[in-house]
Order: sequence, then C-alpha cells, then structure tokens
Amino acid sequence: MNPTPVSEQPNGDVPTDAPESCPGTSSTMAGRTSACAGCPNQSICSSGIARKPDPDLITIQQRLSSIKHKILILSGKGGVGKTTVSVMIARALAAQNLKVSLLDVDICGPSIPRALGIENEQVHQSSSGWSPVYIDENFSTMSVGFLLESLEQAVIWKGPRKDQMIKRFLLDVDWDDDLDYLIIDTPPGTSDEHLSVVNYLKHTNLDGCILVTTPQEIALQDVRKEISFCKQTNLNVLGIIENMAKFICSKCHKESVIFKPATGGAKKLCEENQFELLESIPLDPNIARCCDDGLDFFQEHENSQTAITYKKLVNRIRQICEIKNTSI
Repeated sequence: MNPTPVSEQPNGDVPTDAPESCPGTSSTMAGRTSACAGCPNQSICSSGIARKPDPDLITIQQRLSSIKHKILILSGKGGVGKTTVSVMIARALAAQNLKVSLLDVDICGPSIPRALGIENEQVHQSSSGWSPVYIDENFSTMSVGFLLESLEQAVIWKGPRKDQMIKRFLLDVDWDDDLDYLIIDTPPGTSDEHLSVVNYLKHTNLDGCILVTTPQEIALQDVRKEISFCKQTNLNVLGIIENMAKFICSKCHKESVIFKPATGGAKKLCEENQFELLESIPLDPNIARCCDDGLDFFQEHENSQTAITYKKLVNRIRQICEIKNTSI
C-alpha cells in the first residue's frame, strides 16, 4: 500500500474549516491574529488547549531510541552545497559498512532523490510504517520527493503543514532498529523546518549539528545567524565544514582559490566561536556530475583527493560522536 500523495494530505494542525492564513492550533498566536476573527475555532485556540505537551514527542523518542547517532546538517545560506555534503557524508559512512539513513526535511526543495539516482522510486506503507527507499542494503533514505505525483510538482505549504510532514517522517518511517547514523538534511536558513525538527528530536539523544559554509563573507554572515539559532535552541554544534574551499585542476592538479576568504573564512569563524573546523573540502566538478547522474562518487573516483578528504571527515565525525557517547 502506498501513502497518500502530498496533494491529498491534511494540513497538519490547521482545522479544515479554518481561514486561509490560520497560524495553526499549536502556534502561540492561535486564536489571536486578525485571521482568527470570525473563525468558529477561535475560542478553543485562544484557550491554549491545543498547546498542551505533545504526546507524539514520547513516541518519537521511542521510535528513534535504537538509532545510535543522529546529526543535523545546517547552512545559513543556500547554494553552499549543504545537500551535496549531506549525501557525501551519508555515502562515505555507508562505505565503511555502517547502517546509514539520510532524511530529507527540505520539504519545498527535495533534491536528495535526484542526487542518489532514485527520483522515480515510491514509498511503500506496511503495518510497521513507511518503508524508506534503499540505495544499498545498508543505506536508505526518505524524502517528500517520493510522495510527489510528478518530479515537477511544487510543494506550496505553510509552516503547520511542513511541521506535520516532518513529524510523520519521525513517527511513521520504519527505520532500521540497529541504524548507526541518521543524517538529516535541512533547508537553508532558520525556518519552520528547523524549529520543528529540533523540537521533535530534543529528547532523542541528538548528537548535534554540522554547519556548512563556503569561504566568502556573504555565506559566513548567514552562518553566524545559524550559530545564533543553535545557541537559542540549545543545539550542539559538532563543527563547521568549509565547502568549495579551493579548486584542484584535474589536468595539472594545480590548486586555485575560487571563493576568496576576505574575512578569514571558516577557520576564523571557528576560532571566534570555539568550534572545530571539521574539514575544508575542495570544489570538485566530479561531485556535481555524480549527483546529477545519481552515481556514487566514492565508487567512481575512489582514489581522488576529494574522496580522501571526505573519508577523513567522516572518520572525525565518528570520533566526535563516540566521544560524546562515552561522556554521557
């Protein structure tokens, strides 16, 4: 049995008889905005009844309790390669014979299915929940992209509906019981998706997040906002990855700086905030080609400098996660 297509799914915590701009019953503004005037649910929403502790948080905690490590991948700026980095980290971990799942919570821009070469796959539903889509026997993924009726369908959702989809991913997906890593790719910025996923995972022993940036100041400026978000939500920062740090010519192997770090780049940002610079990753056209074609970069370019860099990166991520576990 297949899950309901996204175009037919209910709008989260927004009542069916609510006005178009309803803030949602769980919002602190429920029953108090101008859009609520005249709504038959206004008195109930304003009473705060709908904002009682969410029992689903306990269920999510139980569902994810067997997953050893859970990591969010964040970026303040779009276009820095966050999703590509998420895919590469997941593939590199899976290449080390670990059981890995990659969750795509970029609800309005799901690109992971294309990057993994499985955009025509569908999600199947069983008595135990939604089955993730498998790339290899130890590597699976879940994305709203699998629920779309066509690859070109736009997802035009407000916050409450996106929130509900993220909750369904965490509640209803039948993740492997002995999963080693759940890597969660998020959209850029600090929007509804980020608030939702941090809230739902706060009691699940979340390892923390990794921030992705490029060297130029225009990207670093938005990463500083992401750092502020992490501090305000008590989200642990495992470290920062500087993507597209340099370009290595495949012919002459000469290094060139494409995005000049005018203000010191990610290294200085890490020093200012006492974070670890996990790795500086080169700009490699072969990564873009592999993601476009849905190919495994580590099989196609196993001995490349970029592949070696990513292997070092995931080894360091594993070390940090193991240290965190032993200190609990």
